[in-house]
Amino acid sequence: MSEAIIGRVVATERKPNTPHEFHFWTALDAPVGIGTIVRVETARPVGGLLPRIYGVVTEGFGYTDLQTPLHDVLGADGEPGASALAPTERTEIRLYTAAVLRHVPEEPLQPVPMGTVHLATEADVQVALRMDTYATGDTRRGIPVGLYRAGGTEAAIHLDADFLLGPEAAHLSISGVSGLATKTSAVEWLLASIFAHFPASKGKVAAVCFNVKGPDLCFLDQPASALSDEDRAIYATLGVPAVPFANVRYFAPWSAKGGQLATLRSNDALQENVQPLTWGLKETLQYAEVLLNRDDIDAKADALIDFIKERVVDQTFTDGVLERAHEVRSFSDLEQWFRELLRGLEARNADVWRTHHVATIRKVRNRLSNISTRCKGLVTDDGSVSDLPFKAFEDRAVYVVDVANLEEDAQDLVFARVVSQLREHLEKRQLGVEQVVVFVDELNKYAPADGPDTYVRKMLLDIAERGRYLGLVLFGAQQFRSQVHRRVVGNSGTSLYGRMDPDELATPGYQTLAPATKARLATLEKGQLMVRHPHFGQPIFVRFPRPAVLTGREGVERFPQAEELTIEQSVAKALRRLDPAITLGWVQDQLMLAGDDDDGVLRARNRTLQARPDDVKAFFKAQLKKRATPEVAGRRGPAPLRVAPPDDPYG
Repeated sequence: MSEAIIGRVVATERKPNTPHEFHFWTALDAPVGIGTIVRVETARPVGGLLPRIYGVVTEGFGYTDLQTPLHDVLGADGEPGASALAPTERTEIRLYTAAVLRHVPEEPLQPVPMGTVHLATEADVQVALRMDTYATGDTRRGIPVGLYRAGGTEAAIHLDADFLLGPEAAHLSISGVSGLATKTSAVEWLLASIFAHFPASKGKVAAVCFNVKGPDLCFLDQPASALSDEDRAIYATLGVPAVPFANVRYFAPWSAKGGQLATLRSNDALQENVQPLTWGLKETLQYAEVLLNRDDIDAKADALIDFIKERVVDQTFTDGVLERAHEVRSFSDLEQWFRELLRGLEARNADVWRTHHVATIRKVRNRLSNISTRCKGLVTDDGSVSDLPFKAFEDRAVYVVDVANLEEDAQDLVFARVVSQLREHLEKRQLGVEQVVVFVDELNKYAPADGPDTYVRKMLLDIAERGRYLGLVLFGAQQFRSQVHRRVVGNSGTSLYGRMDPDELATPGYQTLAPATKARLATLEKGQLMVRHPHFGQPIFVRFPRPAVLTGREGVERFPQAEELTIEQSVAKALRRLDPAITLGWVQDQLMLAGDDDDGVLRARNRTLQARPDDVKAFFKAQLKKRATPEVAGRRGPAPLRVAPPDDPYG
């Protein structure tokens, strides 16, 4: 069927063929539609070779010999049913327009000649999309993205790893209507494909995913509730195991109360690979500008903040105004330093300290001191740190940072610091892997096309423009591509499109697509994508399988959230992961003997989790304050009775 002639190339004065577009007609029952790949053969050699032209159908037309609809109405006497009684049936033809994918040979580049049209075979699809240069052979580097199906032909579509993950090009942009299980599902599927097919010669690869809404990415290590036979067949055809991710680690900050982690993955059965994400003063102050209001922090305040970062934090600092030497290692230490500095300036009646006015010092103190309050649970007062393993990333591992329950400012801080640390460690080649995929959903929120030029947007632009040289690759998903910064989407070497909103398709960014292609985009089913890739001359429609992981909605139903815990229960649950012998009763006994408030107890828990000591009980007890033992005064006897004087007249 694939080798049969299904059509012939045709050219008219009004619709001539060009080197990039041609027209052909087919029989009415030909299995050709929008997105079908075809092959043109001609008997006229060029330069001693018979050229072959490959194209993809972008538009279709149906014609009869009628000049106007009025002729058909008159021929049926105005009765639609009477047309079936006509002695002859009007001739109808199908005319299609195809965009050229590839000329073989490439030169000379000439208009498409007259010839026969055939449905593309699987081998033709390989050649048409130039996959024969990277998806086969000993040095293959193809990453399966889906299956092409049309006219009885089924072919695997591969992306070039060099153009998906660098260094030739990089980055991926995914657009689609919200709620159709396209964007997140496509990323989960593509990550599984990358882990299965990333060439060993290119090194190790890992992924960092930011879960910014609900439970979307909270169950990547749990198998899907059900996969259809069709989905399993696609997995088998594309050579990707239909299993969940084998190595997933979750990071989430503590809730505001500190009793449990602020994540929907709180069920006791899923705590094995969940870790707290907490930062202290040193980790936070480096990115303080993300949290500070730029209208309120001027150049003078910036200078003081820089001075504190470089000269005060994490080192011994002395000054004549201060009563003693200070080692500022936490927000609590910083508050004491500010308090003593201002007290010393007031005692000297001084308005300036080291070129910094006292009003600037008070303003910076006010802005910095409330960071631990605004980001409570993420930023700690005592400086305890629980972070991603930036120097020990593992091959084919997924690191999920759950920030769905954080405020917007805290989300910006997490995103800015994590990505900046990834970039710094990749520059030094100290991360543990050579390639890192960073997945960010709702990209129109973090890198909008308009609005203020925030720290996060500048960082995303830097990744999009220079990240591929380091191995830092951005996978961004958004509902409206037109609302994302042009330099972010413009630097994305590969783009995926699910079902699109018609209003979005009317924006200028989609004017290069044919009307029929845009119409198909507006009606795509679940599991279908349109793919644009540097090797593909035109967009290609593919089908991808359902991810082999549990969806967020099903995961929440199967693993309900844990109830809010008391301080004692939270401490016992956390420490039991380090020492199974710890019981709730033992924790309650220790807290009764301690003189710490709730914050102090949580601080002791966090320090124990960070240190992971051999003797968990002894270490935890050492972190607690001892309750002061009140002195028992000696028992006093009864006061002696007063004796009446001898001359008392009433004695």
